[in-house]
Amino acid sequence: MDADAQDAPVRVLFIEDDPAVAQMYQLKLQLDGYQVTIARDGEAGLRMAREDPPDMVFLDIRLPKMDGLAVLEAIRANDSTSHLPVVILSNYAEKDLVERGLRLGALEYLIKSKTNPGMLSGGMDGWLAKG
Repeated sequence: MDADAQDAPVRVLFIEDDPAVAQMYQLKLQLDGYQVTIARDGEAGLRMAREDPPDMVFLDIRLPKMDGLAVLEAIRANDSTSHLPVVILSNYAEKDLVERGLRLGALEYLIKSKTNPGMLSGGMDGWLAKG
């Protein structure tokens, strides 16, 4: 980050189609000082990431219009977004999905049932440092 942007809040893009899940994480992240924007489908999430790249992306796998792995692939393929730290947050724990997500460049693949908003907020510094 440049010196002028140091005081600006960290901007998070949360790509999640379940409003209750998105709101639960958004509330915790906002309480901890992060600025959170939510995209409800893959196409919107990708468009938002390209138009105004955030500092961090949380990405669901099963999304309307464009699935999360396709979104991740498109983020990595675009020069303006290829550097973005992306963490997958999904209900799907199948080994092939996890491996594919990590191979495509996700920093981590978290399972929703084993993750809570505090864990996401607590991991932010580490993920941002890797990104």
